[in-house]
Amino acid sequence: MKQIIGILIFLVTGLLLSFYIGFHFNSKEQDLAFDDEQSGIRKQIVIKFSHVVAENTPKGLAAQKFADLVDQKSNHRVKVEVFPNGSLYSDKEELEALKDGRVQMIAPATSKLEGVSSKWQVLDLPFAFPTETAINDGLNGDIGKSLLASLNSQNIKGLGFWVNGLKQITNKSHAVIHPNDFKGEKFRIMSSNVLKKQFELLGGQSKPMDFNETYRNLESGNVSGEENTISNIYSKKYYRVQDYMTISNHGFLGYALLMNEDYWHSLPAKARLIIQDSIIETVKWNQDHYRSMNKEQLSLIKKESNIQIHELTSKEKKEWIEKLNPIYKQYEPIAGKKLISEIRNIQRKYEKQLFR
Repeated sequence: MKQIIGILIFLVTGLLLSFYIGFHFNSKEQDLAFDDEQSGIRKQIVIKFSHVVAENTPKGLAAQKFADLVDQKSNHRVKVEVFPNGSLYSDKEELEALKDGRVQMIAPATSKLEGVSSKWQVLDLPFAFPTETAINDGLNGDIGKSLLASLNSQNIKGLGFWVNGLKQITNKSHAVIHPNDFKGEKFRIMSSNVLKKQFELLGGQSKPMDFNETYRNLESGNVSGEENTISNIYSKKYYRVQDYMTISNHGFLGYALLMNEDYWHSLPAKARLIIQDSIIETVKWNQDHYRSMNKEQLSLIKKESNIQIHELTSKEKKEWIEKLNPIYKQYEPIAGKKLISEIRNIQRKYEKQLFR
């Protein structure tokens, strides 16, 4: 009898202990899921973010800062996994991967988006943004808002812009200073109808190719030159296989922050708010830092190589602008009069800074 009573006491004690432990941990889980800070985020969310440039570039650093901010603001409940250097998808693959939901977030160069909406071609127009200050003005205003809105019908959520800077020209055979210096030369470009037309007007040839294929093609002589920002020229070591660089500031290079729209709407409201706040903070950080990075890396190029560098004078810039001006009229029906007009307004606003 005593043995039976002992067994019953043991079973009852075990049940009570199990109930207590289960209640205790369940309470903790509920507190974690529904506290004031993390309401709506019940388990860790992992966002795959693919891009094609090096980690020590304006985009690479901004991507990591964004990931760190999301992690911090979500108390580790939202994790952004960054895949740089085309390690997940190439230039050609990443947009389709986003649409298909194979990756949740990308930051392609704006040139890559002309196939989604023809409006994006305005950012490839020569001297569209005459100065670095003009870039921030345009992207933070109506131009940027109009471009991001144009993605809505493609299952793409446009979240903002990061800036790499203004583009320069490098070449192997001779210095490129006047428009005639482009004749007979072949340049690597991003896939863009506007960029192709630009080099045609200058009398040169162009060859679209992936960013991560460029060094090999420059080294082999398959192309004689390329156009890019200082940070990309430095991080990809193009200056080691090029003998001449022209500081022309003739074009814009930046990135659109994009997320699969279905995935965006599937996220808890709190997670979306954290992502938006982190992007706003990273955009400001990027716009404050990309200029100093390009300046610093230009100094490093000078220190680490014998590449000959020429900075266009005001007179030489005017030669380029006059030669390239017809492209604006050609693309007005494609990009739309309103956007072209807004670009022209930005150019007039910063004209004095361009020619100082």
